[in-house]
Amino acid sequence: MVNAISAIAKDKPGVLRDITKIVAKEKGNITYTQQFILDRGEHKGKAHIYMEINNTNKIKKIINQIKNNPNIIKISESPRFHEVYGKRVIIFGGGAQVSEVAKGAISEADRHNIRGEKISVDTLPIVGEKSLSEAVKAVKRLHRAKILVLAGALLGGEITKAVKELKKEGVWVISLKNVGSAHKQADLVVSDPTLAGVLAVMTISNKAQFNIKQAQGKQL
Repeated sequence: MVNAISAIAKDKPGVLRDITKIVAKEKGNITYTQQFILDRGEHKGKAHIYMEINNTNKIKKIINQIKNNPNIIKISESPRFHEVYGKRVIIFGGGAQVSEVAKGAISEADRHNIRGEKISVDTLPIVGEKSLSEAVKAVKRLHRAKILVLAGALLGGEITKAVKELKKEGVWVISLKNVGSAHKQADLVVSDPTLAGVLAVMTISNKAQFNIKQAQGKQL
């Protein structure tokens, strides 16, 4: 079973170390963590720490021990990101095309989420070979990102290399039909942006009938 904790702490060296020591002592395995400094609200300037912990039935004991640390302001058990936001569809490219892909993805995700699934849609309107290739490379570091849709008219060069690298990490890639070589590395090439968004959601859904492996290498 995977549990999650969320804490507000003083921004001081060693706080994260103290927390991980407690988790390890109780035989917990940290499967995901993130920490950042809050730049707004009543705890501005403090650190927000989120962790997902596996292999422990002592989550309440862990929380109580962490509470005793004078650097911890508040801590509680939290829903896991997967339970709240689910799998992620990532859409990059020119603004007009990104919005059309997003329209299809959001409409399809809505149908799935009503039935109890959790699928979220992230968009980044971005152009330029350097900027877009860096964004594609960064997808592998995004938690729960399952599929990338490339929405652009001219995609090649470093973007093509980045797509090739990303696919090695197990992330599906759908590309709109475009000028350039990037679409040749995609798992699926789709002419209609709205359909591309729909198929992206169906690809990562546990309940959809669409199997991208059967359409791999094709153009729709």
